[in-house]
This record gives sequence, C-alpha cells and structure tokens, in this order.
Amino acid sequence: MTTEEASFQRVHVDEAVRLIDSGYQVVDVRDDREWRQGHIPGARHVTLAAILANPGIHNFKEKTIFVCAVGERSAVAAEMGIALGVRKVVNLEGGTNAWVAAGLAIEVPSAVR
Repeated sequence: MTTEEASFQRVHVDEAVRLIDSGYQVVDVRDDREWRQGHIPGARHVTLAAILANPGIHNFKEKTIFVCAVGERSAVAAEMGIALGVRKVVNLEGGTNAWVAAGLAIEVPSAVR
C-alpha cells in the first residue's frame, strides 16, 4: 500500500452528516471536560491520549469519523486509525465547533453528582 492510498479523508459538516447517516461511527477524541460540554449525538468517546497510549485496544469500526474541537487532534487520531488498519477513515474539518456553528444538535451528558 502506498502512502497516498493510506490516507484519511477530510470532510465538512454536511458530508459528515451524510456519512453518519450511512453508518459511519463517530469517535470524539477530545478530553473529558470538552466531552461533558457536549458532543455529536451517538459519538463514542475515546481521548486522543488513550488512543496514543494503547492504540490496539479500541476496536474502531471499518468506517470511522474522528472529531475533536477544530480538527487537529482528530487528524492525529485519523492517522492512528489508518495505522491500525481502519479501512475508511474520515476527519471532520472544523470539528465540534463547526458542527455547532452549523446549527446541528449536540448531546450533553447528565451531570455527574
């Protein structure tokens, strides 16, 4: 496989919505504080630090969209996804900030008491 073949796709929010609707898993790599402030509905939370510390244990789906706040940490996670053999890897350009700016819903976890 050449380097060109082993790369991830960058998409904007409208394309991400289409991919999610077609079955892509969303993995949010932000830290716990950011996650608790709100995330894409149905997203799975795996911090970038956890991915880098133990890359092989997370079992990402064959079709995965990585997301962070603006698209930088998720680009690193997307590179890891490629290295782990995930077949269709996508990075959300603009991240959660772009998602919110587009007026799309976010989930906020119940407050921990």
